[in-house]
This record gives sequence, C-alpha cells and structure tokens, in this order.
Amino acid sequence: VLRKYRSKSEDQKDVKNRDIVHEVLQRKKERLKETSQLIIKDIKETRDKMKEKMEEVIERENIWTIPNLLCVLRIGFSPLLGYFIVQSEFNLALALLTLAGISDVLDGWIARTFQSQASKMGSFLDPMADKVLVGVLFLSLTYMDLIPVILTGTIIARDLLLVGAGFYIRYQSLPLPRTMSRYFDVTYATAQLAPTNISKVNTAVQLLMVASTLAAPVFNYVDHSLLHMLWYITAGTTITSAVSYLVTKDTYKFFKPNK
Repeated sequence: VLRKYRSKSEDQKDVKNRDIVHEVLQRKKERLKETSQLIIKDIKETRDKMKEKMEEVIERENIWTIPNLLCVLRIGFSPLLGYFIVQSEFNLALALLTLAGISDVLDGWIARTFQSQASKMGSFLDPMADKVLVGVLFLSLTYMDLIPVILTGTIIARDLLLVGAGFYIRYQSLPLPRTMSRYFDVTYATAQLAPTNISKVNTAVQLLMVASTLAAPVFNYVDHSLLHMLWYITAGTTITSAVSYLVTKDTYKFFKPNK
C-alpha cells in the first residue's frame, strides 16, 4: 500500500512538473512573439524614417524636358535606322540619320539656352543616345561589309566599358540605403558626367565616319581611299578617348546631400 501511495504521489508530482514546464515554455513563447513583433515594428519605423530622410537628402528633378525626349526619340530611331541599312534602303537610312543629327544639335541648344530644360539626367542620356545610335550604325554597316569588323569591335568594346562605368558611378553616388527601386529611379539626381575634350572630338569623328560611309552607296564612292583614311583616324580617336577617361580628373561629379 505504501509503495502504491508513493507511486501515485510521484506520478502526481511528475504531472505537476510537466504543467509547470509547459507554463514556463508558454510564457517564453509569448514573450518571444511579443519581442519579434516589437522588432518588426521597429524595423518598419526605421525604414520609413530612412525613406523620409532620403527624400529630403536626394535631389529630385524634372526629367520630362524637351532635350531628354529628343534623346529618347533618337534612341528609338536607331533600330529603324539599322533595319533600313541591312535592307539596303540607304536613301531612307541617310534621311533618318539626318533627322537624328538635327535632334542631337537641337537638344543641346535647348538645354544650354533654357535653364528649365537642363537636367542632370541629360548628362547621362545624351551620350547614351549617341552611343546607341553610333553602335547600331557601325554594326549594321559592318554587316553590309562597308566598315571593317576590327574597327567596329574596338568602338563597341570602348562604349560597353563606358556604359559599365556609368552604372558603377550611379551605384557609388547613391546614398545609403542603396535599393533597386532608388537605383533605377531616374528622378534621383546623384551624379553628373563630364566628357573629356578628346571624347567630344571622337564622337564627332565617329559620326562623320558613319555618315560618310552611309552616304557612299547613295553617291557612288564606296571603298574610296578617304574612307580608308577615316577608318584609321576613327580608331585613333576611339582608343585615345578611352585612355583619356582613365587619366583625366573630374570626368564625373557626385552631388552632395541637401542640408
């Protein structure tokens, strides 16, 4: 009887201990849940505060300007221009290139003349539009055996390096926290590019070269010696301009936060 009583007492004690352990674990679980909710709430509040602070720090600008729209239009012209060339519609391609050239001159003049039409984004978009246009022209004219492959490869490689450098500058100039949405938000102005003098000369030489080559089938001077001379000049300015970005200071500028 004594043993039976002791066994029953021990069972009751075990049940009581299990109840106590369960209660302690339940309390800890509830505290952990409360702590997690507080942490999540704190993270959300911190994120919202950082977002508000970034809105004050980063300069926003109007990107819907006439020069920027002309640059986008020029980029849109590029595939059509390439299509005309590979279809041997050189007259139409030359007319479209003339329109693109006029838009390039016009957007620069408008941005310089009217302060409200100038934008930081334009410093990226204008050279980007030129690179897309020139790249499409070189690729399509090379496809038609009017420009050497090695020259086109040199120009494309140089432009890809500059585009990659532009994306890297954008990343470095973006204040913390860096997010994908803020990185690709073109209304956030964080840096401005400044092309070197030789780069400007190189752009002019490349445009002269592709325009002259495009006009060659129209005016019957394909494979002229002057075109061959332009090949070497273009190769020289392309390589020199690429080097100039490595050795020249102040080719880009980070914008300081507003205070």
